[in-house]
Parts: sequence; structure tokens; C-alpha cells
Amino acid sequence: MRIVKDKYVKIGRHEFQAGNRSIWSNEPEEMWNNWMWQQSNRIKTLAALEPVVHVSDMERQAFEASSDMFHVGITPYYAGLMDKDDPNCPIRLQSVPTMGELKILPDDLEDPLNEEGDMPTPAITHRYPDRVLFYVTHNCPVYCRHCTRKRKVSDPSTSTMNKQMEDAFLYIESHPEIRDIVISGGDPLSLSDKKLDQILTRLRSIPHIEIFRLGTRNLVTLPQRVTDDFVEMLKKHAPVFVNTHFNHPKECTWEAYEACRKLADAGCVIGNQTVLLKGVNDDPMVMKELMHKLLAMRVRPYYIYQCDLSQGISHFRTPVSTGINIIEHLRGHTSGLANPTFVVDAPGGGGKIPLLPEYVVKHEGRTWTLRNYKGQEYTYVEPEL
Repeated sequence: MRIVKDKYVKIGRHEFQAGNRSIWSNEPEEMWNNWMWQQSNRIKTLAALEPVVHVSDMERQAFEASSDMFHVGITPYYAGLMDKDDPNCPIRLQSVPTMGELKILPDDLEDPLNEEGDMPTPAITHRYPDRVLFYVTHNCPVYCRHCTRKRKVSDPSTSTMNKQMEDAFLYIESHPEIRDIVISGGDPLSLSDKKLDQILTRLRSIPHIEIFRLGTRNLVTLPQRVTDDFVEMLKKHAPVFVNTHFNHPKECTWEAYEACRKLADAGCVIGNQTVLLKGVNDDPMVMKELMHKLLAMRVRPYYIYQCDLSQGISHFRTPVSTGINIIEHLRGHTSGLANPTFVVDAPGGGGKIPLLPEYVVKHEGRTWTLRNYKGQEYTYVEPEL
């Protein structure tokens, strides 16, 4: 059953309520819902954060000590989702610096996926045979503390210049094997509708390009960005795929639901890429709730990523076995639609490697002994060739 009220949606047992406006409760509705106002009023300093949450001593130390390493940026909307009294709130952990960021381990890498090593031109990573990553901006509405691209994101000196953009188009045009473009950054939705329209129009004019994917966390951190004008623009460029990044059920608000609804109604196919984060979502029940909520929002769970070996995020990393255990608690216990693929994006540029629990008990000749999600064993015999 689906219940819809003003700024409230309930689907089955899943509720989607409007986020808390916190200290911005007196702002006019039209300002709060304006994505550019949200961008320009981001929390960037400790002084701006203190009225929103009760900053712990450790957060205060981390904020001051990490300011030169990775900037802080939190939209008022996303800040309103934080528990003001709990430093371990999953939203706070993802957006407010902690002391763990100051710890750089010997295995940590500035560019853990070696994206720079597969760059034929500055705005393109070409690793897989038929698809490329296209970096169009290095700005994001919220600078996630677990970001794998800290070397670029939030640093204005690394922004994509016009010449780099043109070189990227020329590279794509000259490589007919490329059929799929992942438009990334930063967050491409930080650009204006006009700029995005120009990029998509240019890509759509290339005969061998079949699809493109917009990689964005705006649905989570700045859902106001998904305006009616924006989705009307996207309709011109179908098929458009949107990859987003929800990490916790608390991020599934009415505003996020509405952003996803607009995109889905416009014909966009939405997939979610969750990063496994210690203290945020490293619990099978939390992850299952998130997957169910995403499906209610018409977002298909796509990947769960093992946290990368990026510098200053080791405090977020879990054992790989944690991810396998989560898949064990999803597979068979809920529908296949709610089962993303757990992957390690191999350090050094090896690409995504899927990991599963072990379901093969034994294999001898034509006989396979398999187990199901309950641990029960079954025999499958292959046909004789």
C-alpha cells in the first residue's frame, strides 16, 4: 500500500519523511528548495557547524587538523539529517571530519585505483574496453569523508578546463569502441542545466555512443538539484542512466524520494552504489533496510563496494569478510532485486572484482554439490557430452 501526504510517503512499512531543517527553519520555502541557495550556504567552517550539532572535542580537533588535507562542505539539507547529539551518527561520520582522517597507513594510496595511470587525456580514464570515465567537474555539494578522489575533489586547481573538456570529446569521437560514458567528477550535477545539456548533446551526437551514466550523489546530499527543468532536459537525451550513492536508510527522506521519482518518471534508470563503511552500514540488517528502501524509491541496488585504500579513510574500512557476510544475509533471505554485487575495486587499477559467499561444496567430474542460503546441500549433475 502506498500512502502519500504532504512531504510524507509510506510504501509498505517504509516511511519517507521530510528532513529536519534545523537552524534554517525560518528560511523561506523557496530558498530552502533552491539548490543554488543550498550550495552557497554550505557549512565550510567549524564556526558554521557549531550551531547545528554539539561538536565533540575529537571532532573539533579533527576539523582543525584536517582542514589543509581535505575541505569540508555540507549542504544545509544534509546537515539537517545529522543527529546533533551523537558523533557516531551515520550522517555525521560521512560529512564531519574525525581523527581517523589524520592516520595515513603504509598501504594507503593517493590514487588507489590508479585512475591517473589509465588517463589518455586529463579528463578521461579509459580502463575497460567499451566505456570511459569522463570527469567534468571536481566540485561536490558535500565532501564525503570517505571520498576516494580526495586528491582532486574540493581542490579548485584541479578543475576541468575547456581545453581538457574538448580533448576528452575528441578522444571519445576517435575511439569507436567506446559505447558507454560514465559522467563523473566530483559531481556533474554541480554544473548548470545549460552546461550539462551541452555535454550531453555533444556526446549524443557521436554515432557510437549508446548510453551515458550520470554519477551523482545529489539525490542523497542535495535532492533539490533535481528540478522539473533538469528532468525535462534529460528527457531529450534518453536513454539516461543515473548512478547514485545512498549509504544508510537515514538518507532515504521524502526529498530524496521525490528526486528519484522525478528521474524515474522521466525515464531514467537509477542504480545505487553503496560503499561499505565501518560504523555506518557494516550491519546486515541496516544494509537490508537500505536495499528495501531503495527499491521502494525505484532505485536498483547495483554495487556494494569494499572501501578503497585511499589516504585517510582507513577508519572506515572493514574486513572483506564483513561484505561477504552481508551478501550471505541478503542472498535467499530477500528478493534478488535487493541483492547488489559486492566488489573490491582492485588497488592499482585492476578493476572491479566480485566476491560471493562460497556456495560450491564440492565438484567432481559432472557432479556439483551445492548449498543454498539455509546451508542445505543439493546435487546437480551435468549432462554427459
